[in-house]
Amino acid sequence: MKFRMKSFVVAAMTGATIAVGGFGSAQAASGDKTITIGWTAWADAEFVTKLAKTLIEKRTDYNVELTMASIGVQYQGVAKGDLDAMLMAWLPDTHAAYWKKVKDQVKDLGPLYEGAQLGWVVPDYVPKDKLNSIADLKKDSVKAKLDGKIQGIDPGAGLMQLSKKAMKAYGLNDDYRLVSASGAAMTAALARAEDRKEWIVVTGWTPHWMFGKWDLRFLKDPKGTLGAGQHIDAVVRQGFVDDYPQVASLLHNMHIPLKQLQAAMYNARQTSYEKAISKFIEQHPDEVNSWFKNSG
Repeated sequence: MKFRMKSFVVAAMTGATIAVGGFGSAQAASGDKTITIGWTAWADAEFVTKLAKTLIEKRTDYNVELTMASIGVQYQGVAKGDLDAMLMAWLPDTHAAYWKKVKDQVKDLGPLYEGAQLGWVVPDYVPKDKLNSIADLKKDSVKAKLDGKIQGIDPGAGLMQLSKKAMKAYGLNDDYRLVSASGAAMTAALARAEDRKEWIVVTGWTPHWMFGKWDLRFLKDPKGTLGAGQHIDAVVRQGFVDDYPQVASLLHNMHIPLKQLQAAMYNARQTSYEKAISKFIEQHPDEVNSWFKNSG
């Protein structure tokens, strides 16, 4: 996969930017063997980030320290050199506002996986003739079924920023509440609704293990407010490629087909991330070995 420069679509971002603090500088000193990677506990990001950590520590001389932080803090941390890398840059739409602020201060090593999708998700038992599009949420009968609520995730997520845009575009602000919560709280709400066969709309994305557990579908978005297909990139601080060329080559070469990733995520949900990562490496040796091509 050859790296290519990309054009990015800029979306408006609401809310204040969180200041970076509490990370020691990640700039590599001579002989520094620890690489600091930022992450957030999103199902896809957790698997990919922990897979990268495992491979780096098993097959290079470096150690990896994972630093949990909100997505805005990660972008700032990499831009300022407080973090070495982040492996969850959703582009071009989802994180466009964050990217606009830091794109000249970081290095994009290219996509880790492609074809990801954002949107509003409903269980497949919700009748399509009643609710199949975000525009259908304007119906009084649908609003009553949903108790005027859209279940969201953490407020700093790009998906929530785009969801606010969708609320406005479809005229839903007077009729619905976009509820902020963690990703775990969102899936817990979905699980309760599934158990009771109740209607629910959640902010969701693929890849995600929930699509392996339940029959779900995205609501149509005729206004295109939630963006098109996304690619998720590895972004590193300036100077990282020179400081850690072997690891930079690995992150540049690392690419996981979406179906493989989603299957691994569901396996992690059923077992553990450690077991799912070991199984992934065992099942895809040629693919993993190819990521170390030209890595020294």
